[in-house]
Amino acid sequence: MQQRAMTTRQDNSGAVWRPQATVFGTLQREIDRLFDDFSRFGLAPQRAADLVPDIDVNETDKMFEVTVEMPGLKRDDVEISLDNDILTIRGEKKVETERQDEKERAHISERAYGTFFRTIQLPTRVEPSDVQATMANGVLKITIPKPAQSEARKIEVKEGEQQPQRGQQQGGRH
Repeated sequence: MQQRAMTTRQDNSGAVWRPQATVFGTLQREIDRLFDDFSRFGLAPQRAADLVPDIDVNETDKMFEVTVEMPGLKRDDVEISLDNDILTIRGEKKVETERQDEKERAHISERAYGTFFRTIQLPTRVEPSDVQATMANGVLKITIPKPAQSEARKIEVKEGEQQPQRGQQQGGRH
């Protein structure tokens, strides 16, 4: 049986191109892609991982500040909710363009689209009406003021009325 060497080329992104050497070339490329994806990203699908935004949560004496990277998203694509001490950030990355030509094919498609959400449990309950959010250049900033701390105070213990003990009836013995 004669073996042929298969030539491959690699571009700057690390993608490997292999010519279709046999009838099973397409199947072989798909199997190679599957193993490449598995070896790079483990069991988690890469597309889902691409949608989860990176988050920083910082705390000062007076507030929490949450910074979320959301490149390509607009303000209308993001929804923020606060339920007790749980902050939820939801978003949707929509497909930007549809193919105009039925014959057009994608050679590489690595961009991810879909819905995602992140939840963060804050260390304390906050007042939802005081929360502010801004978005510029694909970065969402959420400012969450901490509730005012109640001051400790000494509570005076007062003399109370004497309660009858169990087994005793008011008005004497019988």
